[in-house]
Amino acid sequence: MTALQKGDNFPSGVTFDYIPHTNDKTSINTCGVPIKYDASKEFASKKIILVAVPGAFTGTCSEKHLPGYITNLTRFKEKGVDQIAVIAYNDAYVMSAWGKAQGVQNDDIIFLSDTNVSFSKNLGWLKGERTARYALIVDHGKVVYAEKEPAREVTVSSADAVLAELA
Repeated sequence: MTALQKGDNFPSGVTFDYIPHTNDKTSINTCGVPIKYDASKEFASKKIILVAVPGAFTGTCSEKHLPGYITNLTRFKEKGVDQIAVIAYNDAYVMSAWGKAQGVQNDDIIFLSDTNVSFSKNLGWLKGERTARYALIVDHGKVVYAEKEPAREVTVSSADAVLAELA
């Protein structure tokens, strides 16, 4: 697999590790058990925003990148987005805790582990040994937006940039 482009089908066989939100484990100190999230299957029937960040709890990711998606969740929903998925190289426990620390208390935004950076590595979108910063819009299995950040700033993968691309 190479970098995804507008018009490509989302690839088959893509899975991430994930801890679903549950009402009995809302504290950052407790998490459920990781399960496999079959992104290829889930993305085939939904309009999904996939946002990749270099790491949970990092400054730019926590202060500049993710907050735009949280703040604009209603706007994304109004544009027909079913779910926002955030991936990083961190394990599922860290990703779950990061979502809770950011105040996300449901599965409208899910936090997925790109285990061993397998997905990002296959795209060629890495930042050293971590996931690069990028965003995809996948509409019922079809990639309609795919942009990797050209530098350190949050530009083409920002919530505002992705919102502008939604029909």
